[in-house]
Amino acid sequence: MNLFADIRTLTLEAVEALVRDGALPEGLETGAVSVDPPRDPAHGDMATNAAMVLAKPARAKPRDIAEALAVRLAADPRIASAEVAGPGFLNLRLAPAAWHDAVRAILAAGPDYGRSAMGAGQRVNVEYVSTNPTGPLHMGHARGAVFGDALAALLEVAGHEVTREYYINDGGAQVDTLARSVYLRYLEAHGRPVSFPDGTYPGDYLVATGEALRDEVGDRYVDRPEDEWLEEVRVFATDAMMALIREDLALIGVRMDVFFSEKSLYGTGRIEEAIALLDGKGLIYRGTTEPPQGKLPDDWEPREQTLFRSTAHGDDRDRPVRKADGSWAYFAPDIAYHHDKIARGFDQLIDVFGADHGGYVKRMKAAVSALSDGQVPLDVKLIQLVKLLRGGEELKMSKRAGTFETLRDVIGLVGADVTRFVMLTRKNDAPLEFDVEAVREQSKDNPVWYVQYASARIHSVLRKAEAGGIAVGDSDLMDADLSTIEHPAQLALVAKLAEWPRVVETAARTHEPHRVAFYLYDVASALHALWNRGNEEADLRFVEDGNPKRTQAKLAIARAALVAISSGLGILGVTPATELR
Repeated sequence: MNLFADIRTLTLEAVEALVRDGALPEGLETGAVSVDPPRDPAHGDMATNAAMVLAKPARAKPRDIAEALAVRLAADPRIASAEVAGPGFLNLRLAPAAWHDAVRAILAAGPDYGRSAMGAGQRVNVEYVSTNPTGPLHMGHARGAVFGDALAALLEVAGHEVTREYYINDGGAQVDTLARSVYLRYLEAHGRPVSFPDGTYPGDYLVATGEALRDEVGDRYVDRPEDEWLEEVRVFATDAMMALIREDLALIGVRMDVFFSEKSLYGTGRIEEAIALLDGKGLIYRGTTEPPQGKLPDDWEPREQTLFRSTAHGDDRDRPVRKADGSWAYFAPDIAYHHDKIARGFDQLIDVFGADHGGYVKRMKAAVSALSDGQVPLDVKLIQLVKLLRGGEELKMSKRAGTFETLRDVIGLVGADVTRFVMLTRKNDAPLEFDVEAVREQSKDNPVWYVQYASARIHSVLRKAEAGGIAVGDSDLMDADLSTIEHPAQLALVAKLAEWPRVVETAARTHEPHRVAFYLYDVASALHALWNRGNEEADLRFVEDGNPKRTQAKLAIARAALVAISSGLGILGVTPATELR
């Protein structure tokens, strides 16, 4: 059930009728015709731009088209009025019966309400988190994890087939640094005094790993040269950190379908294969790059390297894939990794990067475009930093200094549900402040509590009604006489609930799961507003003493609201509250 889609269909049918009558020419393109909530609710329940879109190709005045459409639309029993506004917008008000039918449709759909076939089964790879395996997750990592997980869930609800993927960055120098840091903890576990040079990881989180290494190999590596232990300790440490990261992901309810190792690309011919593919397209050549931005020419010595002609696919400069010394540039394994994704048959790729990778976006998009001949789109979503606060005071996060607040620390304070919801209360590319004290406040200013309070209130009133002998099952509420549902506050809540399928499709199309959190806040606001009106007007209370039929009608709205709230929270990975706290 998608009421906005239904009214759009009605609008297009009215356009077709005008074409048949000769009032509009044939062959009009109607793809841009939309039906949306008006910016100002006072203007109506829905608005369509049909007349504005069709005016130019029809060589007619927008208002003339709008007036003709208004007559057609007003003849439908679902439309109470159709009014032309401004240069040719058409504002629609729906009859109460249309909203009543919407409530029944929501209850009939249940958990499937809002699901869409928009994605048509397209295979989408969403890669997220992908942090270096050098320690537990902090709050910056958590934001990317929650965003990616919610986006994957959203795309599934919108009809896509989604693979959740983590790219293990275990092929770079940072893992050697990890191994050296673990080795120092290993020596410490043998009673040796140690100090941590600049560039190593001194955090206490590696103490247990050093002790585990001691238990595994005894004193085999004590006082031995680095070349005898580095590779084995590297593997041991990486495995230990990935086990820690998997535990962190589980704590916040994030699951991955695939863990892909960067190291698996080296020495297997896979990087060479990807670069050879680009070379076969005439996109690999020997040359020198421009000076790095921010450096004067005399600070920079040009060296001939192997370059990818990424400017041929929208980048602003060509990029090195092999250094002057013959080793692979950092970009090369990333090209091979995305070549592997394309080879696995994905129709679309989504990468979730930290904001510090913003300069990497154009080159990565160019590589995917070149590898797939422009057939597989790549969308890169940048995640801005999280400023972690406690009572308004910022908590510093530094892995190298060992002073960062881990994700599990924060979950221990506020819980996974709160953490996930807060992470989605801002658009991904906007900075986020996370105050572990503020999220405990019970007020309208705390969106987590506000939405959960709405869920708990509905559960409470349903339990109260059931205890009073009123049937509250969905089938019972679907059969309720909803003709008494006519108050503006009641219809405003239903109108907001009817937007849910549209929100799902819009959020999925734009890859913006924060729209779901915003929508849930709006639903909660409408629910609480109606509840508060009931404190002043007895006939608006959800449970009306001595009138079980009217009570059932109002409970049908409440239950429909719970369906939408539960569906939205499900996408965010948050468990709906069932009790007031």
